[in-house]
Parts: sequence; structure tokens; C-alpha cells
Amino acid sequence: MSDLTFKIIFIAVVFGISLFIAMYTTYAERKLAAFLQDRLGPNRAGPFGILQPLADGIKLFFKEEFIPKVSDRMLFILGPALFMCTALMTSAVIPFAPDLVIGDRTFSMQATDLNVGILYLFGVVSLGVYGILIGGWASNNKFSLLGAIRAASQNISYELAMGLSIIALIMVNSSLSLREIVDQQSGFNWNILYQPLGFIIFIVCAFAETNRAPFDLPECETELVGGYHTEFSSMKLGFYLFAEYIHVFISSAVLSTLYFGAYHFPGVSSLEPGILKTVLGAAVMFAKISFFIFLFIWIRWTLPRFRYDQLMNLGWKVLIPLAVLNILITAIISLI
Repeated sequence: MSDLTFKIIFIAVVFGISLFIAMYTTYAERKLAAFLQDRLGPNRAGPFGILQPLADGIKLFFKEEFIPKVSDRMLFILGPALFMCTALMTSAVIPFAPDLVIGDRTFSMQATDLNVGILYLFGVVSLGVYGILIGGWASNNKFSLLGAIRAASQNISYELAMGLSIIALIMVNSSLSLREIVDQQSGFNWNILYQPLGFIIFIVCAFAETNRAPFDLPECETELVGGYHTEFSSMKLGFYLFAEYIHVFISSAVLSTLYFGAYHFPGVSSLEPGILKTVLGAAVMFAKISFFIFLFIWIRWTLPRFRYDQLMNLGWKVLIPLAVLNILITAIISLI
């Protein structure tokens, strides 16, 4: 098998896994929410409701397609498509497992190893808000537009703190490549031990970037009907909702990669390169991802939504000063 063929297969597999995990994250969220609220949750479609995500997907596919007469038709279609594409593109630089060694051939378990992988990640994530802005503006609905403006200001506010927290991490690892950052965390040498404050800032910003509760101001039903996707139906609405869960999956993968050693774990890192190491490493990586997905769900159904002024104050008056302080502390420790 040539390297190009393996790369194409690997990208297709990651694409499929992203969609599958996002699909069943909806099921896990509904089941966990039901448990926290002493309910049963989905239990009709298949055993224990396991086919509920498929039923939801089929329903969205066959719902009537509706485009408001007063909307900008081209941008109305482009918005959810752009949001979905940017969500899927972010997985390109994430190393999901150790290199696969078969005989004298070595295959990278990463779509592409950019030497500026973190910059790519932030660039693509920043583009995602354009899908929300375009969809909200093209709907020609005041609630949609207000939700889109909220999303844009929220993303800008929290991307600053997130970027500053990453600067301190780069100072520790001296690299922008995600593969090199992961390799430096071999064994139990995880970045969370050196950057606990940076991790807290990053995960709070990740909640805000994914528009998840308690930071779901762009789509809060009590004020904005449905927010930026109020006018969307069928699979256009499905793209917006589905892309949010893909963002949760990717955010969990990034958190695992940057702070928790990705596929590294005591015992696994010391194995000889081969199929066993690759499989165990992938299992460790997805176990960490699953934990963070659970955390995203748990927080959503535990904490109440912030007011908008509280959201902005937290980003500008708390997280950004803390991130700058973290950079200074990291610089001082590095010089000692």
C-alpha cells in the first residue's frame, strides 16, 4: 500500500469516526441528561434507544426544506455548509495514535503533520464563526442576526484568552507542531502538570467556543427563539446542530493532545513500535476524548446559563488577565 493510498483511507476513517462520535454524542447527552433529571431518556428506537440518533437523522433528511422568501438564498445555503466544513477540517492535524509500523513501512496516524499545526487549528476554528454570521444575517430575522452577533463577539472574546493560554504552552514545548508536543509528553510527562492554570483557561474558552452551556448565549431559546438557526429547517438545521457536536469531539481531542499526552500513557509509551502499540495508543486517546465529552455534557446539565454581561466580563476581565499572568509565570520559571 502506498503512502498516498493509506493517507486517503485514514482521512476517510477519521471523517467517518468524527460523524459517528458526533452522532452518538447526541444519544449520550440525552441519556446522561435523563439520568441527572431522573428520567429514562430515549428508549423507543431500538434496544435502550440506541437507534435514536439514526431516527433523528432520517427525520431531518425527510423534513420539508424551507427557505424564507425574504432571505439571501445563496448565503442561506452557504452558512450551514461552511460551519460544517470548518468543523470537519480541524481534525486534520490531530495525531490520533502512534505511528503504525508494519515490517519496514511506517504510516503516520495523522492526516498531516504541519510544523504550525496549532496556528492551523486556530485559523480553521476562527473561520467557523463565519458560518454562523452568514446564516444569521442571511435569514433576515432579527433574532437570528442578534444570535449571530452574540456568537461573533463571544468567539472573539474567548479566542484571545485561549490563544494567550497556548502561548504559555508553546513556551514550555518550544514547538507549534502537535506531533512534537505529543512526543514531549511521553509516559506521564503531561503538560497539565506544568500548565494547570493554562489548562483551566483553555477548557473554559473551549466551552465558549463550542457555544455550549453555560455559554450558549447565541442560541438561548428564552431570549432568541432559536438564535442564529431560527429560520433553518431540514438538513441545514441538522448541519448546525451536528457541527456543534463535532466541535465538542474535536475540542476534547485537542484538550487530550495538548495537556494530557494524547495517546501516551505509562506502559503504552514503552512498547515497541507495531500494531499493538498503535491500537493501544488509539484506545488511550479515545478514552481521554470520551472523558472530556462526558465533561462537556455534565457541565451543560449542571450549570445555569450566564447573563451576557457576565459572559463578556469573564472573558475580558478574568480570563485574559489570568492568561497574561500565566505567560509571565511561565517565562520566569523558564529563566530560572
